[in-house]
Amino acid sequence: MPKVPSVRSLASIAVLALALSGCSRAESSTATPDPVDSAGPANPSRATGPSAPLVLSRGIRFVKASDGDVPALVRAERAKAAADGRELIVYVGAKWCEPCQRFHQAAQRGDLDADFPELTILEFDLDEDRDRINAAGYASKLIPLFVKPGDDGRGSERRFEGGVKGERAVSNIAPRLRKLLDK
Repeated sequence: MPKVPSVRSLASIAVLALALSGCSRAESSTATPDPVDSAGPANPSRATGPSAPLVLSRGIRFVKASDGDVPALVRAERAKAAADGRELIVYVGAKWCEPCQRFHQAAQRGDLDADFPELTILEFDLDEDRDRINAAGYASKLIPLFVKPGDDGRGSERRFEGGVKGERAVSNIAPRLRKLLDK
């Protein structure tokens, strides 16, 4: 005689089915897919389904710069950002830079989403990209460096660099970034 599942087993299966159907709804989301970026799964604004593209809600998006010609890359990323109704800023930092780390952490936690709801940051690493960013007009004496790129994709004079260490790092960077975006 075949085994009949218990009511408890059937209830568990029903709960599992409901949970899985809820997850699959993310696939039919109307949100715009985000380009692959370095924000990682720690960003609480991410929503993914089993085969869904990576989706981000409003807030800062980091895009790790790929290899190649910097001005061409900047122009391409600016076009993608504009198509999504976002603004692009070029950022140069380093893994060892404390203000850079603190800014990244705040952005990944979503602490800056209200202040910068539609900002895409094209990220370069000073140690890895120094020669090519310098040649493209993104040289600086201090990091982090934030630059509003020129129409040609090269660095413009609309920029600021440097930050303070410690707990005030983000509160030092955020108003200067806001001012840069408002210019």
